Amino acid sequence: MQSLRVESVPIFKDNYVWVISNAQSAVVVDPGESAPVIDYLHDHQLTLGAIVITHHHADHIGGIDGLLRATSNVPVYGPADEYIDLLTHRLHPNDVVPLPSLNEQLHVIAVPGHTAGHIAYYLSDKTGQTGVFCGDTLFATGCGKLFEGTAAQMVASLRALSALPTDTKVYCAHEYTLSNIRFALAVEPSNVDLQHWERQAQQLRSQGRPTIPTTIAHELRTNPFLRCQHASVIAAAQRHTGDILKDEVAVLAALREWKNIF
Repeated sequence: MQSLRVESVPIFKDNYVWVISNAQSAVVVDPGESAPVIDYLHDHQLTLGAIVITHHHADHIGGIDGLLRATSNVPVYGPADEYIDLLTHRLHPNDVVPLPSLNEQLHVIAVPGHTAGHIAYYLSDKTGQTGVFCGDTLFATGCGKLFEGTAAQMVASLRALSALPTDTKVYCAHEYTLSNIRFALAVEPSNVDLQHWERQAQQLRSQGRPTIPTTIAHELRTNPFLRCQHASVIAAAQRHTGDILKDEVAVLAALREWKNIF
């Protein structure tokens, strides 16, 4: 039995569309534009089986219409609590998304914070490969801006993601890693794992290669937004704000506001 293949299609300045495929069929995650995805499907001789969406922002949904026009009628899955015009199936937390063309399924996780109804999709295939397609909630060494949600929601969302098996691959939607690492090093300059990751990520990008996917284990070592309970992160956030931060939510809020102006 072969594992599914998961590959990124770069679009715009720094977005990734994820394509989950076997030898014949593909499922596309967050197609912000259609043409590069259509080219990928054509080049790999894949038939589109479904489209899945994490949240309503234009750089994640802008290619749905083009894909539907270019392919046979396929289901479009996305969050029930966000208005996305072309959805055919509106999903709630803990729903299961059948992917008959891949003989697999995705499990829906509620991850509000970046947007009010943001969801993620967890894949555990029949070979034991695991991955989470988390849109703009969890990034490599970072997290999404709080456009519609609260810091408390983001803490809960990141806890849900960090509770996944540690070997779970993190398929986020943007190549923000180098800038995220610069901020993380401002928070934890003595983090040896983070120092090593900076060198590795710089080498990957200098070769034109993506830094993503990482893993949950990697993020727990290097991502300050998953480390809000660690003394070094708390101390850095308190130095930045000049205040005593009473809990993990206050620490994350301080880090996110700091990152916004970093």
